[in-house]
Amino acid sequence: MKKLTILTLAIIMACTLSNAQESKDGKNNSKLVSESPQPINPTTLWDLGRVSAEGLSADGKTLVYGVSNYDLESNSSEKNLYTVSLTNGTGSQFTDQKGGETVVQIEPNGDVIYLLKGQLWKKNLSKGEAVQLTNGDIALENVKFSPDGKQILFSQSVLVKKYHSTDKYPELPKSDAYIYDNLDYRHWDTFNDGKFSHPFVASYIDGKVGEPVDLLKDQAFYSPQAPFGGAEDFAWSPDSKAVLYVCKKKFGTDYAVSTNTDIYRYDLASGTTSNLTEGMNGYDTAPTYSPDGKSLTWLSMKTDGYESDKNDIMLFDKNSSIRLNLTAHWDGTVNSFIWSSDNRKIYFTAATKGTVQLFELEVPTNIKAKSLPKIHQISEGDFDITGIVGQVADKLIVSSTKFTRATEIFSFDLKTKSLIPVTKVNDAKYASISENKIEKRITKASDGANLFSWVIYPPSFDPAKKYPTILYCEGGPQSALTQFYSFRWNLQLIASQGYIVIAPNRRGMPGWGVKWNEAISQDWGGQPIRDYLAAIDDISKESYVDTTRRAAIGASYGGYSVYQLAGVHQNRFKTFIAHNGLFDMRSWYGTTEELFFANHELGGAYWDSKNEKSYTAFNPIEKANNWHTPILIFQGGKDYRVPIGQGLAAFQLAQLKKIKSRLVYLPDENHWVLSGQNAQVWQREFFTWLKETL
Repeated sequence: MKKLTILTLAIIMACTLSNAQESKDGKNNSKLVSESPQPINPTTLWDLGRVSAEGLSADGKTLVYGVSNYDLESNSSEKNLYTVSLTNGTGSQFTDQKGGETVVQIEPNGDVIYLLKGQLWKKNLSKGEAVQLTNGDIALENVKFSPDGKQILFSQSVLVKKYHSTDKYPELPKSDAYIYDNLDYRHWDTFNDGKFSHPFVASYIDGKVGEPVDLLKDQAFYSPQAPFGGAEDFAWSPDSKAVLYVCKKKFGTDYAVSTNTDIYRYDLASGTTSNLTEGMNGYDTAPTYSPDGKSLTWLSMKTDGYESDKNDIMLFDKNSSIRLNLTAHWDGTVNSFIWSSDNRKIYFTAATKGTVQLFELEVPTNIKAKSLPKIHQISEGDFDITGIVGQVADKLIVSSTKFTRATEIFSFDLKTKSLIPVTKVNDAKYASISENKIEKRITKASDGANLFSWVIYPPSFDPAKKYPTILYCEGGPQSALTQFYSFRWNLQLIASQGYIVIAPNRRGMPGWGVKWNEAISQDWGGQPIRDYLAAIDDISKESYVDTTRRAAIGASYGGYSVYQLAGVHQNRFKTFIAHNGLFDMRSWYGTTEELFFANHELGGAYWDSKNEKSYTAFNPIEKANNWHTPILIFQGGKDYRVPIGQGLAAFQLAQLKKIKSRLVYLPDENHWVLSGQNAQVWQREFFTWLKETL
């Protein structure tokens, strides 16, 4: 399940966006909520702007970024582009068209090419109005231009299989049925309608797109990857003669049990395709050429079926044809990377000790020696570096969050190692929001290991008082619990309602070495649950913790953890909240879609006796007789990762045992909550439940 909750991807999409934005002079024009700072609440949370880095000008002087704003009344978001000078900090609004603009590339002359409603537009950074470049029937997605500017690479959904009755039986146009002979019949939140996303290449001249060539014609494969792959799955060769694309060339049941994506090279002249990562059996993603075009790099996992395997940076040297794993010797897993502008280094982000930080490695000059580079952590602090936008001289432009601040763009000085804000979209809003004290805490786990936790305190925390305390259980299960900022599972928001929140980095989380990361697999209800109990027991020794008012909350694997704790907590907790949690591992195995995940994490199918523990001792439903604590259950109707039966069965158990319980069913939501008004309902029910039961 980590793929759903990879940091850049699981936190960013966990909710929709808000409605504060920068004015045309680059300054935030939001009104202050109050003259004096007040604790953050769901309304002020949704009154924040969501910032996205879009690109850097060729001269490195200007950053283009997006701000998405949410309007609760219309239940929709609006995104516009902004610019800010990296030399003097002045900025302005760049676009104001209706819809969400996304930058494709910025030309050397300052022309910004961007996508809007499936068509390409152009606007210069310094002069002129926006001009629409394309106006065709094809809605372009994931666009990348060739280096020579003469060709365009994009994706489009293509009907390959006739799964829906109206495709199979066109004489029955009012029918509505799906017919399948294989797995992969549904994924994430949609049933497979027989359409597959394919990469296309076409000529491009002054906004005119030539006849597109489907690189996967008639093949039932996805590229970009389903359901969350994007333009990062595509790359042009430096000479514009070939394109690279990421694809898992498996179909049906084979597709559902495998993570073996490969990077393919399509030669434009001959129309032939070659597999550049043949023999590499896990995820191979993010193909990226060095600035000089001499080396190809990508992210790679070794193990087929293990979505949370160690993610390494692979390098292929074109001159020697040598392939080298640059991070094989490093005890960590890579999130994302870029090349330095001088071709000498690679900068990357990775979780470490409760945060996500910047690292660097020097690319070996003698590839034939196969010597592995030294790896250095170059940033440090109580914040996350969530992405690297690019390099400008001796600075990296990065995105960053922390528990008390949503995404903004920063400049990281490679010499002084300092982080300097570039955007300040939400500064005025945060000036009216009370600060929260945040501490690191080390607990001895049941096996003697050091267990790290973040502790978030209410505003104006007074250690002489007693506070209800909440154990936050992270999903994943191999997701890093770092200084993330969520618009739903917002730990600052929860703490600001008068609660202490403890968030442990239990077994299974990146940032503490590969062994710690792997320790959760096939042990879901074992040491990770004991880690949670150790963390809550430890903080409960503090005089300010009201031990009669403790709760446990979580989603996905966090929801599983809540269900499991409900059967083993021995009166530690007064109430529980679970969102889309796994309740019955047998029925979950029979209805979830990415079987590779279930096979790796549980050991395999429930009918295989070697996996008995995953379906008995580590199965929450097996402890149903021990349930006696009030519980609130959220369940999305279109969650096919943890299908609806899981939440319904848990609620039915609680009701039949006459346990105070509540079900919040969200029929149109998937594993997350994406509608703004639904998210407001979610927050209100969440905090109402805590007030009632804690």
